Parts: sequence; C-alpha cells; structure tokens
Amino acid sequence: MTNPNPSRRRLLAGGVAAAAGALAGCLDGSVTGGPADGDDDRVLALTLDDAGDTLRDTAVVDLAAAGPGWDEAAFKSARNGERYTTQYRKPFPSASDDPTYAAHEGTYYRLSSVVVDEAEATRPVLRLFEADGADGGNGTDADGETDDDGNGAVGKQTLPAGDRRAVEIAHFSARARGDVGGVPVGLVERGGYVYRDADAIDASELLDGDGPNRVTYRDTVYRVAVTRERFYEPVYRAVAEPVAESPERMEAIVRARTVGARIEGDDLSADARAVIDAAARGGYEESHPYSDGYAEVLRAIHERPYLDGNIRKDAGWSESGSERIRYDDRYYDYRLQFQSA
Repeated sequence: MTNPNPSRRRLLAGGVAAAAGALAGCLDGSVTGGPADGDDDRVLALTLDDAGDTLRDTAVVDLAAAGPGWDEAAFKSARNGERYTTQYRKPFPSASDDPTYAAHEGTYYRLSSVVVDEAEATRPVLRLFEADGADGGNGTDADGETDDDGNGAVGKQTLPAGDRRAVEIAHFSARARGDVGGVPVGLVERGGYVYRDADAIDASELLDGDGPNRVTYRDTVYRVAVTRERFYEPVYRAVAEPVAESPERMEAIVRARTVGARIEGDDLSADARAVIDAAARGGYEESHPYSDGYAEVLRAIHERPYLDGNIRKDAGWSESGSERIRYDDRYYDYRLQFQSA
C-alpha cells in the first residue's frame, strides 16, 4: 500500500530531505497493530549517535593516562594475587553492570571487587543550618545542636580544601531542608557531609572544637553543626581477572557485552538505509502507521514491540537503547522515543 502524503514522516536533519521522498508505503494493521487510538499526532523518533569503529579504546583503562581516581596499587596487588582491601569505597569504581578493564604488558584484565568483611568506624558529620532564625534562631535544632554565634561567620573560600568540599555538599541538604527538590544522591549522606579522608580531617578547621561555627556560602550564612557518628561500612577486596591476551579478543568481549543488533547495509532496502542515514545525521521520525523502510529498521534493531501487537502497551516495556548496534563497520548508540508531532 502506497501513501503519497509525506506529512506523517519527517526528517530531523537538514540536507537529507530528499531521502524522505523515497520512503513511501505503509504496513497493514495486522503488522503494526492497527490505529494508534487517536494518537495520530504522536511520532516515533529514532536517533543514532556514532560510537566509533572500536569499543575497547573507551572500555579499557589507559594506565599511562589514568587520573587520580585510578587505584593502581589495588590493580598491582590483585594482579599479583595479593590481598588488597579498601573500606567503604570500591577500589575500582564502576557500576555493577559496567565493569572496568585494564591492560598490562599485553594482558587485559577485568577489574571488580567483592565484599569480604564489615568494619565499624566513627566519622565526623558536618551539617549546615541557615542562621537567619529559620531553625529556631539561638535555640536548639532537632539534632540537639546549640546555635552559638561566638566566632562569627567565615567565607567558604577561606577554609581548607576538605572543608570547602564539605560545605558545598552540606549546602545541598541545608537548601533542601523543608523544601521540595531533593538532594544529590551519592554526595549528601545523613543530611550532610561525612568526612572519611584522614588528611582532610587533620587539616579541617570546621571539625576543630575552637573553629568557626558559622560559614558563608552563596550569600547565605549557615550555622555549623558537627557530630561524630557510628558507621558500619563494607570492606572490599580488589579482583583483577585476566580475560584476554590480544586486542581482538578484548574487542570481542566488549562487543558481546554491549552490542545487540548487527546490521549489514547490503541486507537492507534503500528505504531502510535512508532511515538509518537520516537518524545518524540528527534524527528521523514518523507517525503511525510506519513506512516499510522504518518498519524494516525497527525489526533490524530488534525493536519489534513498536510494531507487533498493541503499540501503546508493548512499546512502553521496550528497553530502547539498552544495547548498542553495529551498522556495517561502525557502532552506534541509539534511542527510540515517542514525541509530539
């Protein structure tokens, strides 16, 4: 079935409008699931972001260019089979589903960690309270801390580096207290900032009993409240497991973990190749029912929920973009999203 009306499909990237004219035709209701239940003004947008022609370059840590967050001591110990543990923080920071890899003398290692113990520790916790009377003026707040203005306020920029970071993070919690919006996950802890670095604790002025009890940050005067609290923290053991002895094998490992659909341009129709070309140049979108070329691309990238059955229900469960695709000799990150026309 052909449809000469081009208004239901749009190319988002300039310079490829001519390709849209080649994308004629539509699929019957048995394939696409029928009408879109009144959502004729809704379009399905596809974008492709070029991820290069190799994956290992971004997946493997370059030890020569590793930054301060890289724990080389943990890697060396684990590589040699020695026990290396860290308390609270993971030695190789990475998401559980996104492991870190490193290369050493031609061997590629998968870096991870396992919890091997629990440790009890007492940590200083900094909390900030606005000193304008919002927390009770010169009274006592909910944590039992007295508001004493004995030393006056100091500017955040005059404090040691560890204190400056603590104030910046505790500020988020103070700002959100009694207001909507929340605080940064992973930074604010127990309503403030927890000191864990021994050097920062030793150099701190805010933790000193004779230190300033008020600090100014972003034109706001905060009262400083410091408590020492008990924490139960995991102890991690570093693990470095050899997984490959060649760049080709390492590439295959990363590809197997992250890449879903593998597409050869020669296997696609001219209409489908035009859709991919447009999506890689800025984006492509169509309204339902989709053209033959767009439907072919959706099947090729294994996004059948957007075609088969009830589109409104099934597509909502699709993990669009959860995997990369490989098109000819390049990798792409992609995203499918319903948008208003």
